[in-house]
Amino acid sequence: MDSVSVTDRSTIRKVVLASASPRRQALMQTLALRLPLEIVAPDVDESTQPEWTPSEVVEQLALKKARAARELLQAQDDNACEAAVIIGADTIVVLDGEIMGKPKDSEDAIRTLQRLQGRMHEVYSGIACIHTADDREIVSYRVTRVHMKPLDSIRIGRYVASGEPLDKAGSYAIQGLGAVLVDGIDGCYFNVVGLSLSLLSELLLEFGIEVI
Repeated sequence: MDSVSVTDRSTIRKVVLASASPRRQALMQTLALRLPLEIVAPDVDESTQPEWTPSEVVEQLALKKARAARELLQAQDDNACEAAVIIGADTIVVLDGEIMGKPKDSEDAIRTLQRLQGRMHEVYSGIACIHTADDREIVSYRVTRVHMKPLDSIRIGRYVASGEPLDKAGSYAIQGLGAVLVDGIDGCYFNVVGLSLSLLSELLLEFGIEVI
């Protein structure tokens, strides 16, 4: 984690989440930050460099989203992002060093789950925080290991037919019906959902924002 000096909380007037994900939005609401929460969903090019490691992928994409949200707010109003902390996040599933992104279609989701079933994989989630008053940035990530149950083709097909996997990294949602596919995890559960609250609370504290 890139450390910065603690910022006086009195200078922060709101927290901005740079995400259209309803899951991340719901997790943010659980923190009860005692600061106004604004949601911004910038359009971001999520292409990456082939030499990037999984941790670099999630950190750089999280930072790109936070920076894009800052630019979007500035374009709307010069004062729109004054004295705010902007949060960007990104999550990927990794199997044998290969990043498993969101499926292109149902057949792609089936192929992904056939590879994940019965095996251990890793979920990386990166979080970036930017203080708009001075453009200071903090970026970090967490890894959770997930063991998926052995699954036959019929069960995988039924799950994909539910529609749940079609917009999820790794083609499953641990917070939904996909929970029944998972045998166990080693690490932060919320990291798999898409936003490690434990890590986020540490990053926010660097800006003087205490969760509890």
